[in-house]
Parts: sequence; structure tokens; C-alpha cells
Amino acid sequence: MDDDPQFRRVLQVALVDRGFEVVEARSGEAALEQLRAYPLDLLLVDLNMPEMSGFELCREIRRGSEVPIIVLTVRDSEKDIIRALDIGADEYVIKPISMDELLARIRAALRRGLTSQEPRVLVLGDVQVDFEARLVKTKSGTAHLAPKEFDLLRLLVSNAGKVITHRKLLQSVWGPDYGDELDNLRVVVNQLRKKIERDPSNPEILTTEPRVGYRLVLPNGAKTVFYSRD
Repeated sequence: MDDDPQFRRVLQVALVDRGFEVVEARSGEAALEQLRAYPLDLLLVDLNMPEMSGFELCREIRRGSEVPIIVLTVRDSEKDIIRALDIGADEYVIKPISMDELLARIRAALRRGLTSQEPRVLVLGDVQVDFEARLVKTKSGTAHLAPKEFDLLRLLVSNAGKVITHRKLLQSVWGPDYGDELDNLRVVVNQLRKKIERDPSNPEILTTEPRVGYRLVLPNGAKTVFYSRD
């Protein structure tokens, strides 16, 4: 779903050449009809569309589906980025972008869609997080996860690789009446970093996206065990 016909053609050819099946929609309403008619695995959404904006489309999709959404747009304002992520986009990509990078982001979003379950165990080298016992185990000992630490880490692990905005984290962990209490969030993030990072002052796992939110980056060799869907 993009307002540039030439870009749509180039993108469709590139995706088909790499084995993807592509369904095209030229408006938000058409996209919703396609989503109802086909079991789509991922959506690429432009913000500038006729009649229904990309923001409205994302909001409508999230009312009944968790299909991964990548916003692909020329709009690069911080306000637009935060708004799109807050209403349900999984990724925000600013054009122009190389086709190789876009395809890598698509593959990553598809992988996250397959593993969006409740985590049971997270292994980060010498650090093991046991979500059932709410414990962090290291070579030097064992530490308990406080309730907010547990809820925050579980949410980030379930969305590993994805930026989660401050507002979404606050509303998911503290409740719907929260959204602007960044000090509360920073305190819990700092506590978590002390338990899971090799160097909490230079975090490599629980990373900051300036003015937007946080992202959990799984290093090479990390392992996550999820609860079975059955």
C-alpha cells in the first residue's frame, strides 16, 4: 500500500523475485478488504494514501489483527514515528531505503510474527532469565525480578528487535492511565540493565531509541524459549 505507483511496481517485482506472494491495495479500504479475504503474513503501509490515512489503517487493523505492519513513508518527523508505533505499527521505515535493507526488515518482522508468544526462558550468554520463577541467574548469583521489571522485560522479549514507545510501555505495564511518567520507566529500565547487561552503563541488550522508546536486542547466541501455543 503506497501512493507512488512506480515504487509499488519496483517493490512488487523485487518481492516476487525473492519468492514472496504479493497482494496490492491502492487505498486503506481496499487493504482492509484484502486482509479480510486473505491470510496475509505482513503489511507494508504508506502514511499518505487517499481517503483513509496510514495512521487510520493501522488503527483499524489493530482492532482485530496482530499481523506485522511496516510503515514505509517519506515522512520523517519524530511525531509521526511515535504516533505510528503507538497505534500498532511494528516498524517505521523512512524512504528512500535500499531494497536489500527493506527486505531484511521484512524478514525480521516475519520472524517476530512467528515468535510473538509469552517467553518462558531467556538465555543471554551467562545470564538466564526464568520467567516462570521470576529469577535472573548469573555466575555470581540469583536475583529476583520485581513485578514491574518482570512485566517490562516480558513485553520487550515478546517483541524482541522491535521499538516499543515510552507510552506503550507505560500503558502496558503501569496501566491505561499512564503515558507521560518517563521517570518511572527509566528507573525500571535501569534496574533491569543492572541484572541482564554485562555493562549497565553501556547497554547492548536493552537499548534506548532516543525520544521514542526502548528496544530489546538479542545478541548472537541468545536463546528464547516460548510457551507452546497448544
